[in-house]
Amino acid sequence: MDHTWYVAMVWIGLALVASIISIRTAISVALVEIIVGVIGGNYLGLDPKVEWISFLAGFGAILLTFLAGAEIEPQILRKYGKESIGIGFFSFLLPFLGAMAYVYYVAHWTADAAKICGIALSTTSVAVVYAVMVETGLNRTELGKIILAACFVTDLGTVLALGILFANYNVWLAIFAAITTAVLFITPRFARWFFEAFKNHVSEPEIKLLFFILFGLGWLATHANSEAVLPAYLLGIVVAGLFQKHREMVRHLRTATFALLTPFYFLKAGTIVSIPAIWSGLGLILVLLAVKVAAKFIGVYPLTSIFRFSRKIGMYTTLLMSTGLTFGSISALFGYSRGMITQEQYTILVTVVIGSAVIPTLIAQWFFVPKQQDLKGDWQK
Repeated sequence: MDHTWYVAMVWIGLALVASIISIRTAISVALVEIIVGVIGGNYLGLDPKVEWISFLAGFGAILLTFLAGAEIEPQILRKYGKESIGIGFFSFLLPFLGAMAYVYYVAHWTADAAKICGIALSTTSVAVVYAVMVETGLNRTELGKIILAACFVTDLGTVLALGILFANYNVWLAIFAAITTAVLFITPRFARWFFEAFKNHVSEPEIKLLFFILFGLGWLATHANSEAVLPAYLLGIVVAGLFQKHREMVRHLRTATFALLTPFYFLKAGTIVSIPAIWSGLGLILVLLAVKVAAKFIGVYPLTSIFRFSRKIGMYTTLLMSTGLTFGSISALFGYSRGMITQEQYTILVTVVIGSAVIPTLIAQWFFVPKQQDLKGDWQK
């Protein structure tokens, strides 16, 4: 028992250090936690296989995915459907196909490992993009809303691909699909009544209801050899409209998630990264980063011209859509935990994901961030 408290102290201490670094440097806390986890796993002896840490990390990933889905405003998708669906779909499809083809035909990874690579590098980081939108104030503009909606479409493609490609097509999958569909249909109506009937209680029954549903869907997903983040993301999407009316409850849920649970997820993701494997695979890391960014540009930038974005705004949109972090690391960890990729391949993928979170974002912010005058009036050409 004494050892358990010591391990907990070390992990939460590293999470505290990561939070302070993030605040001082204005870098996404998720990114800093992964980097701190790399240091902890390679030099401090952190063990990511401790059972209770694995549970907290998995729960953190589920809640993070759920909250990401709940951030999407349905009216934005309706108003900017053509732009967001077009940009989001090709932002997913081309990197998925390009990265998968490269590691399968050139790097000679197995078929399952190639699929995991394609999924991990197809993502766009909602966490990074949302942070940038808030920092610049673009989240209140039409451009910012289009980019955020496109991020949703991209990551929905990623989550669906993860579920479809690695599910067991048996009776458990049929049960999972049927129950998930029913829950997604019933939950918004039932939750609306439940939230009103039991709101403003210190025991937070609304949050416990959501936990109950997420745990149940996660249990069914694992039996279908799927990933619990898939139903969590879909559930977040269907309750997004309801969440806009219960901001205080959402704030409590977000606080618990980011203060306690997601640090364990991102720290654990970092502990599995092997620094020697980074150096030995540096060439492939650079190539895959180039493949991801190039595929994003091929898929997104021409569409920004078709949708009559200005050149500067088109470049800015494309660079932000090239980022990756949360779902990329979730996909890589899924593949590693199921034995589909090796630790070296996991290290390569997570390093590429981290690079894509940093480099395109910095370029976008240094050279292409739109000024207020760029967005006045008809900012589309």
